[in-house]
Amino acid sequence: MKTSKVGEVMTPEVVRTCRETPSGDVAGLLARHRISGLPVVDADDKVLGVVSETDLLGRRAAPARRAGGGRLRLPALRRQARVAAAEARAMTAGRLMSTPAITVHPEQPVADAARVMERHHIKRLPVVDEEDRLIGIATRRDLLRVFLRTDEEIRREIVEEVLAGALRLPPHSAVVSVRNGTATLAGRVERRSDIPVAVRLSWRVDGVVGVMSSLTFRVDDTRPPGKDPARGITHPSLPEW
Repeated sequence: MKTSKVGEVMTPEVVRTCRETPSGDVAGLLARHRISGLPVVDADDKVLGVVSETDLLGRRAAPARRAGGGRLRLPALRRQARVAAAEARAMTAGRLMSTPAITVHPEQPVADAARVMERHHIKRLPVVDEEDRLIGIATRRDLLRVFLRTDEEIRREIVEEVLAGALRLPPHSAVVSVRNGTATLAGRVERRSDIPVAVRLSWRVDGVVGVMSSLTFRVDDTRPPGKDPARGITHPSLPEW
């Protein structure tokens, strides 16, 4: 079976910045490259954090709220505006960035990276090597390409790679259907121990978002001999053994 890895879908050319970069320059990088965030690295290219449009807008809004609070005369308002402008100029990527940086390695499965994004509510993941140096960036769009597969493509891979290939099950011993990325496994396999393996390997197929199993078994190889409660179980779509 082939499971897509982060290194296969990441973007290797990464727009990055350093801790001392002024906020205005960070905003310019985002606008020029039409991206919503970028990693902040040290002199060794190790990722320190990530700065996004949200970080920029949040910090810029704070001085404005302070300047607008209360009823002040014009000189006081101008003074606060100058202070707010000075604060904005002094803001750097190191002060704006979100830390610690959440990163992935190129050998991690794409599905794992997608779960990390979902868990942390982020849109991009810096990809680092064994020494935590930046080598790429994985965005939601990069990961989504893997999951844009038809249900038939997914079904065929489960049948050919999981059931026939990895488990070496006879043809038609199990029936696979896929709808909107959710795979359903039905039928009867020879050994009970094959069922969790079939489910686990099906989960690893690119594009699968869920697995449901109603598989039964002929021989319970997880119990001592003579205690096989499933012997003789039949499935309506399969012939008798």
